[in-house]
Amino acid sequence: MLEALFSRHKIILFVFFILVGFFAWHSKDFEINASADTLISEDNEEFIKSQKINQQFSPEEFLIIAYRPKSGDIFSETSLQNIAAISGKIEQLPRVKTVRSVMTVPLLSKAGKELSADMKPNDFTQQKLQLPASELRSLFKDHPIYDGLLINPEQTASGIQVLFKPDIILQNINADILAIQSKRLDGALSKDDKTELARLKAKAAPREKALRETRNKEIEILRGIIKDYSADADLYLGGVHVLGYQLINIIQNDLKVFGSAIALLICLLVLLVFRRFSWVIITVACCASNLLITVGAFGLLNLKATVISSNFISLQLILSLAIVIHLIVQYREDAESYPDINQKDLVLLALKNKIAPCFFAGFTTSLGFASLLLSEIQPVIAFGWMMIVAMAVTILCTLLLFPALLLLFPREKPSSNSTFLARPVNALHHMCIKSGGAIILASIIFFGASVFGALQLNVENSFINYFSDKTEVHKELSFIDKEFGGSTPLDIIYTPPEEPRPDKNLVLRAKDIQNVQRIQKALGEFEAMGTRLSVLNFTQLAKQINNGRPLTEYELTAIYWTLDKGIREDLLGSFFLEPPAQLRISARIKDSTEGLDRGAMLAEIHEKIQALGISKDDYQLSSLFVLYQAMLEQLFTSQILTLGAVFIALGIAFCLIFRSVKIASIAIIPNIISAIAILGIMGWLRIPLDFMTMTIAAIAMGIAVDDTIHYTHRYLQELKNTSAENAIERSHHSVGYALIYTSLIIAIGFALLGFSDFVPSVLFGLLTGLAIIIALVADLTLLPVLLNKFVRGTVHGDATDTPDETSK
Repeated sequence: MLEALFSRHKIILFVFFILVGFFAWHSKDFEINASADTLISEDNEEFIKSQKINQQFSPEEFLIIAYRPKSGDIFSETSLQNIAAISGKIEQLPRVKTVRSVMTVPLLSKAGKELSADMKPNDFTQQKLQLPASELRSLFKDHPIYDGLLINPEQTASGIQVLFKPDIILQNINADILAIQSKRLDGALSKDDKTELARLKAKAAPREKALRETRNKEIEILRGIIKDYSADADLYLGGVHVLGYQLINIIQNDLKVFGSAIALLICLLVLLVFRRFSWVIITVACCASNLLITVGAFGLLNLKATVISSNFISLQLILSLAIVIHLIVQYREDAESYPDINQKDLVLLALKNKIAPCFFAGFTTSLGFASLLLSEIQPVIAFGWMMIVAMAVTILCTLLLFPALLLLFPREKPSSNSTFLARPVNALHHMCIKSGGAIILASIIFFGASVFGALQLNVENSFINYFSDKTEVHKELSFIDKEFGGSTPLDIIYTPPEEPRPDKNLVLRAKDIQNVQRIQKALGEFEAMGTRLSVLNFTQLAKQINNGRPLTEYELTAIYWTLDKGIREDLLGSFFLEPPAQLRISARIKDSTEGLDRGAMLAEIHEKIQALGISKDDYQLSSLFVLYQAMLEQLFTSQILTLGAVFIALGIAFCLIFRSVKIASIAIIPNIISAIAILGIMGWLRIPLDFMTMTIAAIAMGIAVDDTIHYTHRYLQELKNTSAENAIERSHHSVGYALIYTSLIIAIGFALLGFSDFVPSVLFGLLTGLAIIIALVADLTLLPVLLNKFVRGTVHGDATDTPDETSK
């Protein structure tokens, strides 16, 4: 069958040329969506509750620009003119609803007795009043609302808050989506609900994509605007969508820079190792074709890359390269063993010898990625599907394209494997034969240390620390985080117990305000707690307006209805709902706080609120801070289960491949050690598990398992005709070279990511490369020792038949 297929190798190449062109065209539809929201599963119960709260209180989309003068005072004429000019330019953007700054917000304490329904807020802004710097400084000092929001506590920097108009159509679609998703809180969705949910999501998708693109363009425009004022001030841009924009930019840059660097390194190393340009051409053609077809398929399937799946291109190149190198090594070995056969027969022989282990290796790698589907977390599931598609493309295309391309070249004149690797390979072979006991003991000690290290792991996530502290984006986000009240939102929704009211017309009850005040005070005890806004801030402002005298609940109600509707909604719309009464405290966490333990902080917040005598049924914590932590903890739990599922699935696969429980048990051991070793090293080095590092162990195991299959398959082949010791020697001097070549090239390729400014990519590259080296060492030491000890004798029949398992 293979002979008939590859007799038409030029037709295969022509079909590939058409396919690659087709998928390359559709690769333009592939999208990177690195917004923070993509890390949250839409089916998560906490997410649904959070979305319901957002729908009720409708907090506005905003970003903030921090303006810090390089010299002079923040309230100097130059600074105020620049802030006004920047605000004016930003207001021209179509989607901008309003721009708040020290120049445009109403200074209600200057209204005095004019605080009435007829009051015009614009009459009490700095643009209108033109107050002197000293008075402005006094007005904004410890302001109940603006301090920490529009001016930092030290009054050395001012904030420009940009609020955007919502997409009403998308808002309505999302409301319908949420209505269906909310049914999950009470039970499973019906078939009709799932169909309607899919339809609504499909309807929302193009508008969401357009909105993301608009936001990115807006951020670029804003950067252009503030750049004109960089001579007078340091300007920093911050906000949730700015973070997404920065993530996309740095991921795209890494894909280009490090994707190209890895591709160039592959070319150089293949040329160095095999010393033939044809191998470089074939390797590049296979890797590039696989990558283009995969990316095009993702575009057609509407699979988007997120922060979690952003390294799929590196993985795709590595997986393709591994198969190609094994095929090259097998071809060169057969060329040396059979010097008289022609090129076509030689290519087919090499393919026949390697098609089974390559297929099995690809299948088990796919199993590793398929385990991600068990996580119940949508971004991780999507990553699993992406890598399953990538692996299927890699196996099928490489096994077809490699021989078809090789047939275009003349037969290679064999060269001996007596390379610079000969001595280390000989040393490893002799070590396996003579020092088996020491290798097993060392492996047990290493595994024990790894388990102990893994037990030290903790779960953390810090988006600011995703970026190297030397980068502009880190400096920008850190400044906003520290000086303007934090970067990660946390909402506390307080629902007062229903009690008879002395007056039904009262908008705010004194008791409810006091409880909100107590909650805000308790929150303020945390070092990482930033800005906190609620109806309490409104009452504090009312007290200022009332010459420092606290207002009664009746006076507060009077002022509430007296205020201009726009101001009332601006000040209270996102913090107060009635009936039934619900009060929202909008807080932000300073993500850059040293040593911040988010899980412990959330637990302590619950303790402090309940210690105030507030029942856990009367409040709810929500927003991104809660969602991220809940997702991390869920991901941590699911990954433990996932890793266990990988071990079981690979064990079953090995049983089917090698038709022996004993061989399967031996083959799985090096892979378990390499996976646990990475977790152990992370624990020892105090590297926390987060959205990126959580998947490294499963990914590394999925890649490393290839070497185990290739070595075990070759050992069993050799064992048919020779003793166990000779089988180890021949395996080391044949497939052993391929393992070293692939592992070193893969590890060096991943190590290039260590130069990235994106810390998750750095950790992913270095830790995955390290896992590959650990797996290589285990496959060339521990695996042969175990095979030599427990799988001996002469085998007959198929290469994967179980050998006679008799003791020597």
